[in-house]
Amino acid sequence: MLFVCYPACSTCKKAQAFLDEMDKAYEIRNIKLQNPTAEEISSWQTKSGLPLKRFFNTSGLLYKAQGLKEKLPQMSEEEQLALLATDGMLVRRPILVTEDTVLVGFREPEWSAALQKKK
Repeated sequence: MLFVCYPACSTCKKAQAFLDEMDKAYEIRNIKLQNPTAEEISSWQTKSGLPLKRFFNTSGLLYKAQGLKEKLPQMSEEEQLALLATDGMLVRRPILVTEDTVLVGFREPEWSAALQKKK
C-alpha cells in the first residue's frame, strides 16, 4: 500500500497511527516533497470512484488563496488534474492507495472497512 501524507498534518498522523495499529505494511510518501502527478491523480480518481473535487484540499490555505472554490466549476477535468499536480498542498490528504481502492481523507470507519477486506 502507498500512504501519501503530509507529516505535519494531524489527520495524517492519526491515519498513520491507525495503519500501524492495524499492523499494515505501507510505503510512506511526503506529498509536499513528492507531489502526485496528474496521471497518478487521474488513475487514483478512477480507482476510487470519487469525483475529482474530492481530491482538492478545500480547507487548505493555497486552495483559498487561489480562489479555487469559484474557479473549479469552470475548469475542465484536465485543467483540474494539471492544477493538482502543481503543488501537493492542493491535494487532500492523507491518501491510501491499495490494490483494490483509493481512500482520500481519513475516516476511520471507511478505512477500517476497506482494510478488513485485505486479509
